[in-house]
Amino acid sequence: MVLFPKHPKGLAVLFFSEMWERFCYYGMRGLLVLYLIHIIAKAEEESYFIYGAYTALIYAAPVIGGRIADKILGYKYAVIFGSVLMSIGEFLIVGGGEHLLYLGMGCLIVGNGLFKANVSTIVGKLYKENDNRRDSGFTIFYIGINIGALLATTVVAEVGVKLGYHYGFALAGLGMLAGSLIFGFGNRPFADKITPPNPEKLHRKMLGPLTQFHLVIIGLVAAVPAVYLLVRFNDIVMYLLIATAVFVVYTLMSAGIKGGKILLHRMIGFVILLLFNVVFWSCFEQAGTSLTIFASRNVDRMIGGWEMGAPTTQFFNPFYILVFGSIFSVMWIWLDKIKRNPSIPMKFGFAIIQLGLGFLMVRVGALFAKDFMMPLITLVLLYLLHTTGELFISPIGLSMVTKLAPKNMAGTLMGAWFLSWAAANYLAAILAKFTGAGQVGDIIPPASETYAIYLDVFTKTGLVTVSIGVLLLILSKQINKLLHGVK
Repeated sequence: MVLFPKHPKGLAVLFFSEMWERFCYYGMRGLLVLYLIHIIAKAEEESYFIYGAYTALIYAAPVIGGRIADKILGYKYAVIFGSVLMSIGEFLIVGGGEHLLYLGMGCLIVGNGLFKANVSTIVGKLYKENDNRRDSGFTIFYIGINIGALLATTVVAEVGVKLGYHYGFALAGLGMLAGSLIFGFGNRPFADKITPPNPEKLHRKMLGPLTQFHLVIIGLVAAVPAVYLLVRFNDIVMYLLIATAVFVVYTLMSAGIKGGKILLHRMIGFVILLLFNVVFWSCFEQAGTSLTIFASRNVDRMIGGWEMGAPTTQFFNPFYILVFGSIFSVMWIWLDKIKRNPSIPMKFGFAIIQLGLGFLMVRVGALFAKDFMMPLITLVLLYLLHTTGELFISPIGLSMVTKLAPKNMAGTLMGAWFLSWAAANYLAAILAKFTGAGQVGDIIPPASETYAIYLDVFTKTGLVTVSIGVLLLILSKQINKLLHGVK
């Protein structure tokens, strides 16, 4: 069955594979901070940094996972093994306790490194160069991501809060298994694009009976305990991210110098846009930390006689993606036809401005607050602007990577793109720290105290991000020249 008749057949398989992977990720993300505070009894600020380390490593891991797929395993083995490892991680967390939590997070991080960047790279490989359906295809793919996120932030979040966190984590694990099966049995339409770069070498014996394939898998499993330690002692993550960023920028610049003037300019433009991508996501990713805790403390979540769970407020974002995603998909093609499609840097600038305006909705919500509780419409409007901003930057950024990347560097550039998200997630934890009111366990600070903190921090965040977005619009022509026709 062809679900997207104007696009390659394999898009549907990748759509559903990624949908269930995001169900797994967002299910875990939605519950994690509350689980750390209420069940593991971690202090609020410590919970933010554990969350930040986890999400940062989730997005940093594709830097390595992309290279492993490019150079050794190929995309098929990388995606399948990664998805299985992520399922195991969720089921370990179901066992309860701090040690199993960190071990499960280790499995999720390593597995995601193999899965995430490589699935996105395969989407790009479905299209030929200069195919104007590419942006539309990535937006459709992005809709799949957000169906998974919507299911996670409603079903998993409500089950976790109302019935028990372990049930929520178990549901997330089952979702990841579904994604693994869909990809494993449905990859025939693009089978020729996901083979190992050197199959004979991969399956040749290298150490006794062990082949290169066996040794890589053993190495990946051995990496799980190391990642366990990084999550637990998360101060190290910042230095790891810095070192990885230096390595990635060096790799990109070296490739640019060897590839000639045009490639060098494109790599410079790419790195600049990576920095603005960090700005966007470090603020956007408050959704899983400060915005969720804000919802639990200072937002009236009663709808009739039902109280929406605090993590369930995250569902507005994927809901809006589903509402507006198709519209944006068609809009980019239409704007391209009439030659009014904004450049990539301009789209990034508009994204950051909308993000900042979203945070300023908290200032509007304060006008209607009662007893230090803002109406739910505050988050409705905030997430609306965050989502329209997201549609200006995320699918466009994914598409940009596949256009800029030389064939032998596709996974590496996609890994660099996710590394910018990794840095953003760690910075998001630092930003969330400014909203911290010292909660440990179920001892909640006074609503008046937290209300004043959130109003101040979110207002300043909004003003700063709008200013950065305007700056990018001013610089957009110069940055666009560096891309040499990539749009």
